[in-house]
Amino acid sequence: MIALKLISPLQNCPWLGFLGRATSFDSLLVLPLLRQAIEKASDNPKFVKAIGMPVGAIRRRSRRRGAAMGILCCFQSHSRGRISKHGGEDHAAGVTSSSSASWSSPASSYRNNNNGRPERRAGEEKSMITNNNNSLDNGNLMALVNEMVGESVSYRHKRVAEEILKMGKAGKVTARAFTYAELSEATGGFRAESLLGEGGFGPVYRGRLPPRPSGPEVAVKQLDRNGMQGTREFLVEALMLSLLKHPNLVTLLGFCTDAEHRMLVYEYMPLGSLEDHLLDLPPGRAPLDWATRMRVAQGAARGLEYLHDAARPPVIYRDFKASNILLDAGFRARVSDFGLAKVGPVGDKTHVSTRVMGTYGYCAPEYALTGKLTTMSDVYSFGVVFLEIITGRRAIDTARPQDQQNLVLWAGPRFKDKRRFAEMADPLLQGNYPTKGLYQALAIAAMCLQEDATMRPAISDVVTALEYLTVAGGGTPDDEQAPNPTQPPKHQRQIDDVQE
Repeated sequence: MIALKLISPLQNCPWLGFLGRATSFDSLLVLPLLRQAIEKASDNPKFVKAIGMPVGAIRRRSRRRGAAMGILCCFQSHSRGRISKHGGEDHAAGVTSSSSASWSSPASSYRNNNNGRPERRAGEEKSMITNNNNSLDNGNLMALVNEMVGESVSYRHKRVAEEILKMGKAGKVTARAFTYAELSEATGGFRAESLLGEGGFGPVYRGRLPPRPSGPEVAVKQLDRNGMQGTREFLVEALMLSLLKHPNLVTLLGFCTDAEHRMLVYEYMPLGSLEDHLLDLPPGRAPLDWATRMRVAQGAARGLEYLHDAARPPVIYRDFKASNILLDAGFRARVSDFGLAKVGPVGDKTHVSTRVMGTYGYCAPEYALTGKLTTMSDVYSFGVVFLEIITGRRAIDTARPQDQQNLVLWAGPRFKDKRRFAEMADPLLQGNYPTKGLYQALAIAAMCLQEDATMRPAISDVVTALEYLTVAGGGTPDDEQAPNPTQPPKHQRQIDDVQE
């Protein structure tokens, strides 16, 4: 029954025809669930009828290429004709009538009808109509996906969107659809004075929504079509932040997809990023004190904990660094920039294989070498950022002498010698930190930076250790649920051993 429930949505979906044209089925995030379903359902008469191929042919192809790829070949051979029977025309499946349609350009079939969206069959629920309050539920967000993906992104990215949407079926998505005119007015025509900064995605502008001047302040991130990131990152970030809600994640207020414009609208973070307050401080800016640093680290770790442990399926952030940690008016950490985030392994899978992306100096060694991504990869990146918080040094700083440019390599021998711990404290702290707190913080960082990923603590254990450290060190916890410092958490024995 479970297998049939997983497979049944495939029978009438308008994207069925694309499955047979995928160049790499393993790249689809839906693979683990689909493979399990296929292996259990390939003998079921209803499933065979839906595929439109005899049992013998399914089994032969499954034996040659494996169960999942065998069924995929069946889709490739027969899905176009089968869907024509259901929908009357091939475009109901999102495919053209030509057998030479290109895998890399599925958009052409969408543009042939209904202004770039697949037509609904008679009686199909109208789930893609925008609500009166301009918010989006999951069905309406799929319309956004069709609009964005139908133009310029391969179908693989549309599958990414559909998989992410599964996480939000129980709730509502509240991201608002803005027009370009609205955001232009909010930012004063994207004038230079409103520019907050630029990243791989593109420029970010400060603005204010109506009613002005009392409306909320926002940050508008504008996609640079010639930049390092593209529509795929725009799509992933829009969907991820529409469905993932936590006090330590930045809040997505809306998006804009007018014509060629691609923009994301966030709540404005008045204190900028952690990098702005930690690294290469401008004259006149006071450095963060020890308690604030520990509180920021704790909040950022809580954001990762939510992604790893509360999100289903788990989310691997993949680009954790100081510039992606924003700070609100109370110095609460908000993890931002989800363009490179990846849905984590599900079922009995231990990792996700993907091409290496991220920022040099923050990537876990096993991910950089093999492309195998796990939640422990994020833990390593957190360790690098936490070491930056403690030391005030950049992960990679080419302005320093050769033997000091890589922060982790520089810290390695100092981790092993208690007499050198004080060398790793940020000089800007001027000794204003608890000695025991410094030792324990360095122990947490060292555990996160273990070369063997299996030796690193889970991010939930890091959060617990940081809560204990924050309270024991006299700081203010990130929330009101800090533990009793007289009850050391898991891994605290290892932390205390550093001092003995």
